[in-house]
Amino acid sequence: MTTADGSHGAQGWTAAVRQRLGPGRLLPLGGPADGAWISERAAAGVLRRAVAGPGPVLLELRIAVADAGAAPAPQVPPPPSALPPGPLRIEATVAATAHQPLPAAAAALRSALLTAAARRLGLAVDEVDVRVAELLDDEPEQAEPPPVEVRPAEPEDAAGRAAAGVTGVATLTRVLGASVHTGADHVRVELATDGGHRALDVARAVRAAVTEAVNGHPPVAVLVTAVTEGPGPQDSPAG
Repeated sequence: MTTADGSHGAQGWTAAVRQRLGPGRLLPLGGPADGAWISERAAAGVLRRAVAGPGPVLLELRIAVADAGAAPAPQVPPPPSALPPGPLRIEATVAATAHQPLPAAAAALRSALLTAAARRLGLAVDEVDVRVAELLDDEPEQAEPPPVEVRPAEPEDAAGRAAAGVTGVATLTRVLGASVHTGADHVRVELATDGGHRALDVARAVRAAVTEAVNGHPPVAVLVTAVTEGPGPQDSPAG
């Protein structure tokens, strides 16, 4: 599939501006016991790169909670304004040509997004809604997804050093504040993961390493703010 960051329609331009202004919503990675979140911007970047290629142009991509009902409480304090753990819904707005039947093109994109969300990130996605907003006369030229922007931070304490040493951690980051936030009853670590490792697997390993490294072994939350470019994990489980 081909992606676009704003050259096709006002919706794509709006999405691109929003992606550059901030991390977007903080999405749960895994389930309530995993204590991990990822920024919508980071997740959308991975999904866009995963479906890059011939096919519909991905104008806008949004990820939200699929069910507005009661959600299970996370087992560690979440980052501020983070979405609660629970099934997610991907909403993709695309432009397509008539060279391929629209139902088939939408089904292929839906399948690719579901696979990437599970295998590359660890997002619990139950629904993918594909909406065709524009019909193109010709196949568009392939557009590269925007580069990953990372604000690196050096580890300054035991928690930071433990997190930075985990395989799959590209760097600690400082998007929402300090890379390591120590609260009264928990520790939160902010980082970027390597695109060759599933984000949820890295977050789980970071939680274990930081819990062991910090006195008192407090609960640990992990916030992934970026996923660096690279080949995706080949054999990561979906669960």
